[in-house]
Amino acid sequence: MNKNPLWKYLLVLAVVVLGALYALPNLYGEDPAVQVSGVRNAQVTEGTMRKVEAVLKRNNVTPKSLVKDERGLLVRFSDVETQLKMQDEIKESLGDSYTVALNLAPSTPQWLAGINGKPMYLGLDLRGGVHFLMEVDMDAAILQALQRYNDQFRTHLRENKIRYLGIDVEEKEFTADGKRYVTLRFKDVETRDQAKGVLDKEYGKVVYREQEDDKYAYIIAVLGDVEAAETKKFALQQNITTLRNRVNELGVAEPVIQQQGTDRIVVQLPGVQDTARAKDILSATATLEFRLVNDEHNAAAAERGNVPLGTKLYHFRDGTPILAQNRVLLTGDYIVNAQSGIDQDSGGPAVFITLDGEGGRLMLKGTKDNVGKRMAVVFIESKTETRKVNGENKKFKRKIEEVINAATIRDRLSSRFQITGLDSTNEARDLSLLLRAGALAAPIEIVEERTVGPSLGQQNIDQGFASVIIGFCLVLVLMAVYYKGFGMVANLALALNLVLIVAILSMMQATLTLPGIAGIVLTVGMAVDANVLIFERIREELRDGATPQVAIDSGYGKAFITIADANVTTLIAALVLFALGTGPIKGFAITLSIGIITSMFTAITGTRVVANLMYGGRKVKKLSV
Repeated sequence: MNKNPLWKYLLVLAVVVLGALYALPNLYGEDPAVQVSGVRNAQVTEGTMRKVEAVLKRNNVTPKSLVKDERGLLVRFSDVETQLKMQDEIKESLGDSYTVALNLAPSTPQWLAGINGKPMYLGLDLRGGVHFLMEVDMDAAILQALQRYNDQFRTHLRENKIRYLGIDVEEKEFTADGKRYVTLRFKDVETRDQAKGVLDKEYGKVVYREQEDDKYAYIIAVLGDVEAAETKKFALQQNITTLRNRVNELGVAEPVIQQQGTDRIVVQLPGVQDTARAKDILSATATLEFRLVNDEHNAAAAERGNVPLGTKLYHFRDGTPILAQNRVLLTGDYIVNAQSGIDQDSGGPAVFITLDGEGGRLMLKGTKDNVGKRMAVVFIESKTETRKVNGENKKFKRKIEEVINAATIRDRLSSRFQITGLDSTNEARDLSLLLRAGALAAPIEIVEERTVGPSLGQQNIDQGFASVIIGFCLVLVLMAVYYKGFGMVANLALALNLVLIVAILSMMQATLTLPGIAGIVLTVGMAVDANVLIFERIREELRDGATPQVAIDSGYGKAFITIADANVTTLIAALVLFALGTGPIKGFAITLSIGIITSMFTAITGTRVVANLMYGGRKVKKLSV
């Protein structure tokens, strides 16, 4: 008699309610906003909020809202022009201790946000996003290349038993053409000439210039034009690769990361909610150095100016001084993986490090003879910032060097170990992300930040949404006319199918793009196709003389195998597209995959439940099909 058990009715009802609930946030719009978050240990406090309120009052701006949450401070505005103006004013007022970033904040009601109801993201082609123009510090890239040569020169001259008095990278301009250089100092011209012959043979791309004074003979080593150009090109390409890795770690769908000119990179991020964190992650040049601690000397005395030979003075984050050896055991360049977690001994946040083969060998070599001694983990971060001085924009370089922790080496370390002493789980997560994605080859500065409009143009976007609406309405009319009562049941299932697709995209926090809309349009046709097979089978059973109840049962039962085969094969193709495709192909594949799964539920289970409510459990002489 086509009756369903109570649990099936409750299941369909629960799916309908949850689908409608989690699709609802997409009906609310977004507000242009400015997000304020602390840099490193700086906290967003009530004092920070009062400063922002003072800036707004001074500029006669009344925000839509000003809210402090776990991510910092979020100030909503009614238009983009005010948003851009207030970003500059707030940034100038708060200084370097805070990140002030543009945002597009959902206007979801609090009761929906309380049950984690969030709108799905829209791609750059549909909504726009955040645009960063970044400039690579090519001067720093040259300095890093010279520093590598500086270390190699020392090693090579020692191996060839040539005595030198000093090798240093000079950070000031020397040559007439403004090139930076490495100075090698020798006791006489004969030793200098011998060293030049050895170095010229090994490092042919470096240009060597000779110089003498009353005491010493010198070699001035500068990068040749070809070497300098290659270094700058590598820095730009490496930074693009690293930025892509970091954006992937942030989970941004379909970003735009591309070169602009010879020293700039464009990054466009659609659907980013925490733009302040994205801004910090993209521009950070964080790396680590592992050095042995010098416990034989007093660090407090060294802080007063008496730094022992062969050591360097650092500070913990709380300002406590510590002496570490100049020799670096290991750098972050050898890290191949880093995961944040919890240290089981202390219960505090930790980062679990995995080194490559060479890094494991260096760590083993550096710790096997130093068991019982302390090893300092030095966090190094370089930033280039632009500030207004006397009305002019000037660049300032800031380098942070601080010791995260200094733990005693209990045993020989190899390719796997952990870092503790971090302030919070968020810091552990961000540090692991930076180490995992790789270090920037040279510091970058965000020289322009703005929100961008949809890349396809509003007309194309409207046409894309119109195609869904028109196709949906035409299918509704056709099904209602051709299949009558059962056609209206199919229309109800089709509407539920669209709601479920939007709800699942919202719960997954996936990004909808124009190719994704194409996948939804295709899903609409496939969902109706399943009902057409069922209804035609019911008609066929009725023509063969079956009773209405038998016809309904046979129609759903016998059409199921055909529907399942067609949908499963299409689902496999969609999953292959998602696995192997990139960008727009993934956007199409994900909506198609979700649509196939939801249409199987709505077209078979959903319509069967409604049909059983209409006709089940009673005698029926005729079906409206």
